[in-house]
Amino acid sequence: MSMGYWLALAGLVIVVALAVYAGYLWRQVWQRQQQRARLDQERDQRLATDIRFIAESMANDQAPMIEGCIRIKVLLDNYHGPRRPELDVEVFELVYDATAHIPTHQAWKDLSRAERQLHQRHMDHLEQQYGARVALAVKQLSQGL
Repeated sequence: MSMGYWLALAGLVIVVALAVYAGYLWRQVWQRQQQRARLDQERDQRLATDIRFIAESMANDQAPMIEGCIRIKVLLDNYHGPRRPELDVEVFELVYDATAHIPTHQAWKDLSRAERQLHQRHMDHLEQQYGARVALAVKQLSQGL
């Protein structure tokens, strides 16, 4: 057998080995994509359930309007699943943006009474301004995304 035959055979073995390895790597990529899609779908299902729960709580006056709007807005920002086109979710962003400057948690407790009252009046005004629109959006969300 000639040297050319052995070189051709070695080249063929290398090509086959590389093809098998490429197939193995492609299979890993495909499996990771499938797993990522499954995890994304599960996340969206959890978020949809949480959004619906908060909306139902707001509809039953078990959650404050401002807090509920903020929570729903944040959840909607992370939700990438399908939505009904007639849903009005813009109101949650409006309330969120209008309250972004208000301190929370310990910072709220550290405010003077006058400052807290000022923020509370602002929140009361927002509830009057957007209350009906939020109630409609909450009713829609209570039926699912």
